[in-house]
Amino acid sequence: MKTFCGRANPTTGALDWVEESEEYDYHQEIARSCYADMLHDRDRNEKYYQGIRAAVSRVKARGERVIVLDIGTGTGLLSMMAVSAGADFCYAVEVFKPMARAATCIIKKNGFSDKIKVINKHSTEVTVGPDGDMQERANILVTELFDTELIGEGALPSYEHAHLHLVQVGCEAVPHRATVYAQLVESEQLWSWAQIRSVQVDERALVPPAAVRECAGAHAVCDIQLSQVPPSAFTPISPLCSMFSVDFSRPVSSAPRSFSCRFVVQAGGRAQVVLSWWDLDMDPSGSIVCSMAPRWTYSDPREYPWRDHWMQSVYFLPAERRVCEGEELSLSVSHDDYSLWYNLSEGHQTDVEQSFCRPCCTCQAHLVWTRPRFGELNDWQRTESYLSALRSVLGKDGVCLVVSDGSLLPIFAHLLGARKVFSLENSGMSKRVIEQFLEANSLKNGVQLLAIRAEQLTSADLEGEQISVLMGEPYFSTSLLPWHSLFFWYCRTALARLLRPGATILPSSATLYLLGVEFQDLWRIRAPCGTCEGFDVSPMDEMVQQSLDFRESREAEPHHLWEYPCRALSKAHPVMTFDFQQCVPEQPINSQGTLPLIGRGRCHGFALWMEYNLTDDITISMGLTKPVNEEGECVWSPHRKQGVYFLQTPWESSGDGHTAVSYNLTFDPSIGDVKMDFSVTQP
Repeated sequence: MKTFCGRANPTTGALDWVEESEEYDYHQEIARSCYADMLHDRDRNEKYYQGIRAAVSRVKARGERVIVLDIGTGTGLLSMMAVSAGADFCYAVEVFKPMARAATCIIKKNGFSDKIKVINKHSTEVTVGPDGDMQERANILVTELFDTELIGEGALPSYEHAHLHLVQVGCEAVPHRATVYAQLVESEQLWSWAQIRSVQVDERALVPPAAVRECAGAHAVCDIQLSQVPPSAFTPISPLCSMFSVDFSRPVSSAPRSFSCRFVVQAGGRAQVVLSWWDLDMDPSGSIVCSMAPRWTYSDPREYPWRDHWMQSVYFLPAERRVCEGEELSLSVSHDDYSLWYNLSEGHQTDVEQSFCRPCCTCQAHLVWTRPRFGELNDWQRTESYLSALRSVLGKDGVCLVVSDGSLLPIFAHLLGARKVFSLENSGMSKRVIEQFLEANSLKNGVQLLAIRAEQLTSADLEGEQISVLMGEPYFSTSLLPWHSLFFWYCRTALARLLRPGATILPSSATLYLLGVEFQDLWRIRAPCGTCEGFDVSPMDEMVQQSLDFRESREAEPHHLWEYPCRALSKAHPVMTFDFQQCVPEQPINSQGTLPLIGRGRCHGFALWMEYNLTDDITISMGLTKPVNEEGECVWSPHRKQGVYFLQTPWESSGDGHTAVSYNLTFDPSIGDVKMDFSVTQP
């Protein structure tokens, strides 16, 4: 049996549906899962274990048999904790078949098969009775159904069903309660991810369309490692507000609800962004707490428990609002089955209808551009680099063609004096967004937007003109890894027939860089666990490795490295250069060499990124934005994801340069992808 999987195709810039073996889909799920991260989360595991022990003790104190229902058991860890704590029997529910098999294997390996039954179903399909999946209702409900937004994995409907059909009235629940916290802030950095700013192009200000400025934006949560946004990057408008709590030991409703919190403005400014996280009380007294609060809320940052499976949330108000110190306001939060959204109103009233109205994008820009893309378009230093490069190559007789998704470059080219400007747009939606910018700035006839693929473009589409300047950022919405943006090179090759002799290509080339790194925490997501809270979970390690070996082990994966501190153990090393002055070659490009490790530490893997050479003296980096200092500190671009290649086993570096990495990278032009292999040579 085969399965169809969507995969970015760098040679076409499209999402292709390709046929894979039936194992591929779940191997991908396992290889890219957060299970290792959760198993390495000692704070989470210890707090769950403490909460489970306390719940079992309370039920036993009532003289009852302890029957546990564990929804979303995963590895079976929480079920094994329950039985070890004295539970008489446990039903472990897991809908994902490979994980249900893994849980069965782990439970058997640890000797709990006689007291734990794994049920491979969605919890809403579980039956209770003599012939059912469960012989009786449970009196302890244990779950880990949460995501960064708390309810995004369907926790509320699952709890609602469990209380109605699977557990006893008055059951114990671990966790017992969740509380959502929020703080209203002003932050230029974060707000730049939601709204486009005006851009100064010589004497002309390019302003965003009113439809974009007034749009409430996309409602989806922005989940990030908020610990990496320093307090200096925002100004608190409100105190930290306790917005609402959910008691999981009582019947839970998934019906939409709104809650509000009144507060007095701490500092005047612009109310723009809501920072949010949640806590879990593992017991009724609230003495066992698992908190998602960011690092900078801790008096001793060393006590902060890093985790990636649960982060923090950023929400953007539908519109920024000027507020004054001492003003009384009301922050409201609403939720449906799976998501939250926030509104701000006067302190003496809450607009219930407005609170229940989930924000949605009406301008289409928030559907075309991701939040990092908004930030990239608002980066004035980056914009000035492109403007400087354009000024150096544009002539009054210039005929420009832009190849990038939803880019402002064609408007810049027109404002800088190009005679004709054309732009290829990959979708009707991105075309309409750029049309709005042209109309808002009375430039409707300044750029011709063409919804045509590069290989389909003809001289007639260009009104008989030849292209004197072909340019791109390059940016494409389907790109995941750094080299996927080489789609620009494929477009340049397809357009060769339409270029003037000696035409300028901007960027002229791209260089792929490699850096050996020691991660502060990110290594945990790929590290084997072995034992967790005294339980042998090695079958899970083996399962993850098998899935990685299926395909992923020789591939990099995309990460926003600004969120994940790391230390450089080598110099940034250029490993491949792609010359856009030439067409894409038919033969693979191979690069082999050695990379000395000059920093002392554990090399967990390698960071990879592109740098684009716009002109001889202007380069744009999609990776490191500053030189690495003597301590190995890395400062990464927040706009694009970098590639990360994880080593199966970390390599120790003494820092004397005697330990070197041998690399072998091959760019295959037939698929537009880079394959890589690394080995270490010791003195």
